[in-house]
Amino acid sequence: MGELLLLRHGETEWSLSGRHTSYTDLPLTGHGERQAAALAPVLANRDIALVLTSPLHRAVRTARLAGLADTHPDYDLHEWDYGGYEGITTAEIHRDRPDWNLWIDGVAPGSVEHPGESPDQVGARADRVLAHIDPFLTAEATGDVILVAHAHFLRVLTARRLGLPPAAGSLFALDTGALSRLGTEHGRPVIRAWNASAAPLPSLIPTPHLDRNNAP
Repeated sequence: MGELLLLRHGETEWSLSGRHTSYTDLPLTGHGERQAAALAPVLANRDIALVLTSPLHRAVRTARLAGLADTHPDYDLHEWDYGGYEGITTAEIHRDRPDWNLWIDGVAPGSVEHPGESPDQVGARADRVLAHIDPFLTAEATGDVILVAHAHFLRVLTARRLGLPPAAGSLFALDTGALSRLGTEHGRPVIRAWNASAAPLPSLIPTPHLDRNNAP
């Protein structure tokens, strides 16, 4: 029985600046590409049964750089639709809504194409993904399932995998280029490892510390 591996895409210019990024299809920065490539040796020794990616470029590129060749796009893996908050930072939102919390309040309405999502709507997408991959996770003879996607969506999916409500995703901070592992213990889903990074830090940072960019 394999594990469920969650890989957040590498850094983009908007994740670096803290701007909410769902459907805006930005490329990885140079550091983001290094974050993704650093995971290739980590994943090389895994027995992989299935790799699903968000259809957006930053996720597909991350999977490719991480050495994941046989990938399948799944639209349900796209990031939380931020509606009217696309491209806006939390600090900017707080100027008008100082008590705003994504996990409780959702987002401001957006366009017809991108109206925004509530936590429960994101949770429904996560449940569909989990139902799709369940046969791979429960079969004795298969390997790992890897999902390459986005911070807030993967946090919601983790909450749902653990039997928690979607808003409990707020408990699971997830950095760019980070790898997490969900397994089982006594038949119940558990976290085996969380938010692990294999990438070297950018050269402009003089002292070693973890990259704590938690923007979408």
